[in-house]
Amino acid sequence: MLTRTSLTLVAAACLLAGCAVGPDYVHPETSLPDKFLGQRAVDARATVADADLSAWWKGFRDPQLTRYVERALAQNLDLAQASARVAQARAGLGAANAALLPSGNVSGQAARAYQSIETPLGQVLNAQPNFDRYGNAYEANLGASWELDLFGGLRRGREAALADYQASEAGAAATRLTVAAQTADIYITLRGLQARLDVARRQVSTQQDLVAKVELLYGKGLAAELQLRQAEGALAQVRASVPVLEAGLDAAMNALDVMLGTAPGAHRAELEQAGAIPVAPRIDGAGSPSDLLRRRPDLIAAERRLAASNARIGVAVAEYYPKFSLSGMVGSATSVSSGNLFNSGASQGAGMLGLRWRLFDFGRIDAQIDAAKGQDAEMLAAYRLAALRATEDVENAFSALVKREAQTVLLTQGEASLGRARSASFAAYQKGVVSLIEVLQADESLLRVADARAQAQTESARAAVSAFKALGGGWQAAPVEAVAIRSQ
Repeated sequence: MLTRTSLTLVAAACLLAGCAVGPDYVHPETSLPDKFLGQRAVDARATVADADLSAWWKGFRDPQLTRYVERALAQNLDLAQASARVAQARAGLGAANAALLPSGNVSGQAARAYQSIETPLGQVLNAQPNFDRYGNAYEANLGASWELDLFGGLRRGREAALADYQASEAGAAATRLTVAAQTADIYITLRGLQARLDVARRQVSTQQDLVAKVELLYGKGLAAELQLRQAEGALAQVRASVPVLEAGLDAAMNALDVMLGTAPGAHRAELEQAGAIPVAPRIDGAGSPSDLLRRRPDLIAAERRLAASNARIGVAVAEYYPKFSLSGMVGSATSVSSGNLFNSGASQGAGMLGLRWRLFDFGRIDAQIDAAKGQDAEMLAAYRLAALRATEDVENAFSALVKREAQTVLLTQGEASLGRARSASFAAYQKGVVSLIEVLQADESLLRVADARAQAQTESARAAVSAFKALGGGWQAAPVEAVAIRSQ
C-alpha cells in the first residue's frame, strides 16, 4: 500500500520524466523473401518503353490514357471521400492535443428582478425604509482547469490519434493508387473490347459470305444440307458474340465516366473511335518484398493502425492510476446598479486540486485492457497478413504479365502464319484449285486467332497495371516524423 509521501514521489517522478504507462511501440518484424520469384522473368521482358513508378501510367505512351488517369486523380469522388476522412482524423488529433493543455472559460450573467409587495416576502421587505422593488444582479467569472497527465494516459491517447491520422493519410494514398489503377485498367479493357468487336464484326461478314456461297452451291445440288446448316450455325454463333461485346464496351465507358467523377456518357464521343491497345512498359525499381512495407500505402496504413492499437493499451492501463487536475476561478459579482461590477469590492475566487481514482473499478479496467490487447493482437495479425498478400499480389501480377506476353507472342506468330495461309488459299482460289469456301474458312480461322491475340494483349497490359499497383507506385510517402511535426 502506497503512503501519501510515496505516492507524491511517484507522481512527481512520472511528471518530470514524462513517463507513460503501457507498452512502447516496437515496429513488428515480418518474414519476407529477399526477392520476388518472378523478378528475373520481368526484368528479361522485351519492351522498349520504361515507366517510372511515381507516374507509371505515362509509361504506356498513350496520351489519352495519361489524360484520363490524371483527370481521375483530380476529380474522383472516392478520393474526395478519402480526403474527408483525413480531415476527420486530423480533427481527432487536434482534440487529443488539446486534452494535454489547460482549458479556460469565461462566464457572465445579468439579471433584473421585480418583487411584488403582495407576496409575504414583499410585504416584509416593503416595511423596510427605502425598499426598492426592482433589483439588478451582475456576475462575471474567469475559470481555468488542467488535468495533470502524470501517468501518460492522455499522451497515449495522443499517440493513438496521431497513428490514426497517419493511417488515414496512407489510406487516402491507397485510394489514389487504386483510382489510378482502376482508371487505367478500365481504359485498357475498353480498347481491348473495341479491338475484339472489330474482329467479331469482320467474322460476321466472313461467315455471311460463307453462308451465301454454301447456299448457292446447295441450290445447285453441289453441297449437302449439313454443310449449309453448319455454316448458318457458325454465323449465328458469331453474331451472338457481338451484342455481348457491345454491352461490355458500354459498361466500360460508363465505368470510366464514373471514375472521372462525371455522369455516364460524358466522354463517350471521345472514346467511340477505336484506339490501339496500350503496350505494357518495362517495370523498373521493383525492389524487394521488404520495400513494399515502406512503399505500399495500404501496408503503411495497416502498420499505423497497429501503432494506434498499441497506444490504446496504455490509455486503458492509465485507468489504474489516479487522475489529478488543477482548476481555478476569479470573478466579481454584485447586486447593485450597473457600472459597479468591477469596483464594488464583491470579488470572488477559488482554487482546487481535484482527484479522481477508479479505486473499486479494477474489474472493468482489467476488461478494457484485455480488450485493447486483443485488438492489438488482431491488428498485428492483420498487418502480417497484409504484407504476405501484398507479396502475393506482386508475384501474381508478374506471372500474369510474363505469361500473357508470351501468349501474345505465340498468337501473333500464329496470326502471321494463318495470314500467309489465307493468302495462299486465295491465290489457289484465283487459279481454280480450291473453292471460295476454303478461302472463307481460312479467313474465319485467321479472325479467331486475331480475337485471341487481342484478348492476350489486353490482359498483358492489365497485368502490368496490376503489377504497378501491387508495387505501390504512384504516390510519395511522407516520413512519419514530418507528419508528427505537421500535426502539432
